[in-house]
Parts: sequence; structure tokens; C-alpha cells
Amino acid sequence: MAPTTQTRTVDFPRTHEAVLGVILAGGLARRMGGGDKGLADLGGRTLLQRVIDRLEGQVGGLVLNANGDPARFATYRLPVVADTVADHPGPLAGILAGLEHAEATGWSWIATAPVDTPYLPRDLVDRLLTALAGEAAEIACAASGGRVHPVVGLWPVTLIGPLRAALEADGLRKVDAFATGRRRAIAAWPVEPHDPFLNVNSPADLFEVAHGMPVG
Repeated sequence: MAPTTQTRTVDFPRTHEAVLGVILAGGLARRMGGGDKGLADLGGRTLLQRVIDRLEGQVGGLVLNANGDPARFATYRLPVVADTVADHPGPLAGILAGLEHAEATGWSWIATAPVDTPYLPRDLVDRLLTALAGEAAEIACAASGGRVHPVVGLWPVTLIGPLRAALEADGLRKVDAFATGRRRAIAAWPVEPHDPFLNVNSPADLFEVAHGMPVG
């Protein structure tokens, strides 16, 4: 397991404008048949555009974590940050890449969300910030329906060292396994009228969302 101690500290972000948003799109999308899941269409907008629309007003800046040729995302006008750990180890590597980019560009905190969550709440970052400060925690994660969504969360750049060690030395791959080893605050949302953290993981999911829920 990753170490649970910190070697340095950063101040809590006072507003959402002090947070860099990181959209995680570095996976292989096997259940979608491969390719870029974020470019799948949902009601006339791609999943990626929907996440951008939900998240960009909640953060001070926004980047996309994706691997391969960044030119395919040129129309979105976002910096594209590739994984810095080889062999596509999953969203933990995307969080690490986001943290490293944040530190290199002067940010101390990031807010992460996967590209397949088109109904992210519009108060996501503010409520995560409130939970983080209220519990004097190290990280904050979202939850709904009694289930924690560790990929949707706030992370400080102080975790770069422990996270890289967890990935490279310990072989850790699950975000929750890393997150539960930290001082974690939870912000919970209701699942009615729909779960704001619903994932579109397959063509069947995409069809169900497109035909069963309001597209907005």
C-alpha cells in the first residue's frame, strides 16, 4: 500500500478558482469497443463536451488527461496531458499526470472527473471544497446512493510522491485503494431524479442514457 504520511503541506484552496480541473480520458475504453469514449455522441454533444460544459465554470483552469496524438482533441482547445506512467495503468495514472502538470504550472490542487460522467453536478467543486475544509482532510471524494466515487475528487500536489510510489513500486491500480489510505472527506449527492455520477461504460449504456434520461 502507499504510505499515508505527507512530507509537505499546501493550504486549502479558498475558492474553486484556485483549483485546476482534470478530465480523465486516458483509458482504453474496452467496453466501448476501444477508441475515445469521450468522443461518443450523446444528444448532439460528445461526452467530453458535456463534461467540459459541466466542469469548466467550477474551476480556475481545465486540462484533459489523454494518451496518443493530442491533435484529435484540438477542437476542444484544452491542454492535453498524457500519462507519465507506462502501459495505461488506469485513472490513478491520470490523477498523477494531472497533479504533476498542476505543480509544473503553479497549481496546488486539482479536481478530477472521468470523461464518461455527462451529468456531473454543477456544484461539484464547491461542495468538495466545503467537505475538505470542514473535516480538515487531505482529499475529498464524491458519493451518491451510498457509494463513493473516488475518481471524482479533490487532490493536493503533495500526493505526487506517494501516488507515484503506489503506482510504480507497489503496483497499485485502484483509485479507491489509494484514496482510503488518506484522510478523506466525502461529499454526498442524491440519486434522484438521476445519479449525477452515472458512468457511460458501453454502447448499451450510451443508448440507455440517450433514450431514458433528459439530455441537458
